[in-house]
Amino acid sequence: MTADQTPHTFQVDLRGLVDLLSHHLYSSPRVYLRELLQNAVDALTARRALDPRAPARVHLHADGTTLRITDTGIGLTETDVHTLLATIGHSSKRDTTHGLDTAHGLETARADFLGQFGIGLLACFVVAAEIRVVSRSARTPQAPPVEWRAHDDGSYTVTTLDDTAHPEPGTTVHLTARPGTTDWLTHDRVLTLARHYGTLLPHTIHVGDEPVTDVPAPWERTYPSPAARRVALAAHCQNLFGFGPLDSIDLDLPLAGIRGVAYVLPSAVSPAQRAGHRVHLKGMLLTEKADGLLPDWAFFVRCVLDTDTLRPTASRESLYEDEALAGVRDALGDAIREWLTGLAAGSPERLGQFLAVHHLGVKSLARHDDGILAAMLPWLPFETTDGRLSLDEFARRHPVVHFTRTVEEFRQVAAIAAAQGIGVVNGGYTYDTELVERLPEVRPGTVVAELDADTVTAHLDAVDPARELALTGFLSVARATLDALGCDVALRSFHPVTVPALHLDDRTARHEQARAEAEGEADDLWAGILGSLRGSTPRARLVLNHQSPLVRRIATLDEPRLTATAVEALYGQALLMAQRPLRPADNALLNRTFLGLLEWSTARGADGGSEA
Repeated sequence: MTADQTPHTFQVDLRGLVDLLSHHLYSSPRVYLRELLQNAVDALTARRALDPRAPARVHLHADGTTLRITDTGIGLTETDVHTLLATIGHSSKRDTTHGLDTAHGLETARADFLGQFGIGLLACFVVAAEIRVVSRSARTPQAPPVEWRAHDDGSYTVTTLDDTAHPEPGTTVHLTARPGTTDWLTHDRVLTLARHYGTLLPHTIHVGDEPVTDVPAPWERTYPSPAARRVALAAHCQNLFGFGPLDSIDLDLPLAGIRGVAYVLPSAVSPAQRAGHRVHLKGMLLTEKADGLLPDWAFFVRCVLDTDTLRPTASRESLYEDEALAGVRDALGDAIREWLTGLAAGSPERLGQFLAVHHLGVKSLARHDDGILAAMLPWLPFETTDGRLSLDEFARRHPVVHFTRTVEEFRQVAAIAAAQGIGVVNGGYTYDTELVERLPEVRPGTVVAELDADTVTAHLDAVDPARELALTGFLSVARATLDALGCDVALRSFHPVTVPALHLDDRTARHEQARAEAEGEADDLWAGILGSLRGSTPRARLVLNHQSPLVRRIATLDEPRLTATAVEALYGQALLMAQRPLRPADNALLNRTFLGLLEWSTARGADGGSEA
């Protein structure tokens, strides 16, 4: 057997690769201008490393069919052109043999460059049918200018030019528009894109006669007063994100390589809503939709920042998830946390305004942060039987802090518990139960207990045994009527007297009720399985208020059917008062009792009329 040991080189279909870039790697053709600016800025960086006094300018000119961008950067020799421009994936920014080498006493500092993947100029084929590059090297000033002319079919030519073609070191790139892409090469579009991507670049950049950059960044400028700074940052936020911020948080973290500002949203948002953070990499806009930049709990801010430590993905439209990003995320979280504790210590009015809108985010943080929980305890609002209070204030009022795990449970007992002096916190909202349970950790001596039906019933006054005995017949009818609904009946005295009946249950009772309903609807096999899951048969409870005049009148009725209908009406009204979701059986009961009472009242009226 013979084997061909001759090495072969992969062939690349440039048109297919351009299609791949435009439809899969890049989100929009507009990135071509970012890649041009990136290459120009990297060339300026390399030139300044070689000669710190070298000019650093970029100039663009566009007329709708062509675009020209000239930089005063490091430039290229003929060898560089063959090696860098004609080799897909080759980048001088990550090669120690090109750009800046040790022969000049300098080192290639990859972190100083924006682009590192070697596909930047290729992206221009998304809008260009032809790319022409004319360049003169600053490293080898005696070398003549060189021209590289490439077409979207993958062909290219390299030509050595005379000195007049490019008298000074630097590079000029000419693009000729592809059919259907001329809109991307108009003056206005190029100016808009250049400002979009390059407004924070630290160089002189113009499109025609119009400046592109606006440095220093708004958060790094000097202002005559703190108030003037707040106004300027608010205007910046409005222009950038489309909203006036509730507040702004400085993000000056030199050790993390971060400079920027976080703007606090003026209205509440869902924690699941994806944030739109803007990230600049050494001044160049990387993305407007950075994900994973902040901890999950910090969903109430939108950031704009400049970094020199984070790594972009190959598309340069998102951040690479690595240890550096994790470290920056922690550092930004710490900065926002310090801002919160600072407000608690020195600006309670601003903190109150913030928490009125974004208490959910702070509660999320406080679940796992003892310091934030302790600092925010006097401020975080909770729904309670005493109104909307902080846990700290509520615990001072009540020796035992009771709580419910669901909003429905709280609505069942809120009015009755308040009348009996029982302090209850509604733990049914996001994070609230976890925070109430953590209360003794930061407030030693506080007693926290979950409220259940037995606890509420125990706080209600018992009825005199003789009076309850006299109502045995009524209570028997009531219990027989509600037994089929899985509900027991108890008689107590409580306030307010306007509440004739109170429906109490807990999660265990609701679970058993759902199991019993499923068992009744299942076939024999599943009914047997569900029956085996039956627990100690916990049941809901309808507590009748002996103080209520209505209940006392119903107890004196001498018609069992009417008594049963009235008891069903009390049960339905108690369900509605608790704002509980109604089952089909409950809806049927309400309909039946309404019609029954209506029929009874009209029949009684008709009888009275005939007697008259």
